Amino acid sequence: MLVSVVIPVFNRAWCLARAVDSVLAQTMPDFELLVVDDGSTDLCPDLIQKYNDKRIRYFYQQHKGVSAARNLGLKKSRGDYIALLDSDDWWIADKLRVQVEFMREGGWDISQTEEVWIRNQKRVNPGIKHAKPAGWIFEPSLELCLISPSCSMFSRKLIPEIGGFREDLPACEDYEFWLRAVLRKPVGLLPRDLTVRTGGHRDQLSGRIIGLDLYRIYALIGILGQGLSLRQKECVLRVLKRKSRIYAAGCLKRDKPEEAQRIIRLAEGACPGEWDSAP
Repeated sequence: MLVSVVIPVFNRAWCLARAVDSVLAQTMPDFELLVVDDGSTDLCPDLIQKYNDKRIRYFYQQHKGVSAARNLGLKKSRGDYIALLDSDDWWIADKLRVQVEFMREGGWDISQTEEVWIRNQKRVNPGIKHAKPAGWIFEPSLELCLISPSCSMFSRKLIPEIGGFREDLPACEDYEFWLRAVLRKPVGLLPRDLTVRTGGHRDQLSGRIIGLDLYRIYALIGILGQGLSLRQKECVLRVLKRKSRIYAAGCLKRDKPEEAQRIIRLAEGACPGEWDSAP
C-alpha cells in the first residue's frame, strides 16, 4: 500500500461525498481511504455505505474531536505515506500521483501542495502571511500554522518519531502537530494548486471557538520540552511572551482578570528564571 488517505468527519454529510469522490477520482490507484466518523448523528454513515469501493475503510467512534479521529486513522493506516484531507475540502485528480513523485524525487518526509481558497462559495486570494514557505520552517511556523492539513503528505516513519495529534486541544491541534514535525524535518513545497480549501460555513471549527491563541499558547508551552536549540528556545519564548500578553490583555478587556493572571502565570512557569530576560 503506497498512500493512506485519512478523512475525519463529524456531521458533514452535506460535503463529505465531494471529498470522498475527489479521492476516488485520483489518477494514482494505489491508495486506501480511511473515513473516520467522529460520532456523526446525520447521514454520514449512510452516505459511506452507498459506496462500493474496497479502497474505502470506514471507522466509527464516539465523539472525541478531530484529533482523536485523525489519530485513529493514523493507527489503522497501512500506507508508506499519509495524506490528510478535511471533509470540507477536495483534491484535483493528479494530487496523489504528483505529490508522491515529488516526495520521492526530493527525498522529502513532509510536503504540501499549493491550494485554492474558496470562502462563502467565492474564490479568494490568501494573505501574504499565509504564503507557504519551504525547507526548515520551524521559526516562521511559531506565528501561525503554515501547513494546511488537506495539502499535506508525510512519511509513515514520522508517526513513531513525532507522535499523533494532541487530543486535549479542541483547536489549533494542527498548529501543534506541525510544530513538532517541522522541528525535526524540512518541508517540501509542490508549487501547484492541487487542493481546494473551503471556508466560511457555520460548522467550521475556527469560527466556533473564540480565543484561538489560547491553544497556540498551550502548544508553545509544550514545544519547550522538545529539545530545542538555544536559538529555537529564544524564538519560542519571544512568541509565547507576546501571545500570552495579547491574550491576557483581551481577557482584561472582557472583565476576566482571573483568566488573564492564569495564562501569564502559566507562561511564566513554563520558563522559570527566563521570562524577564526573554526577548
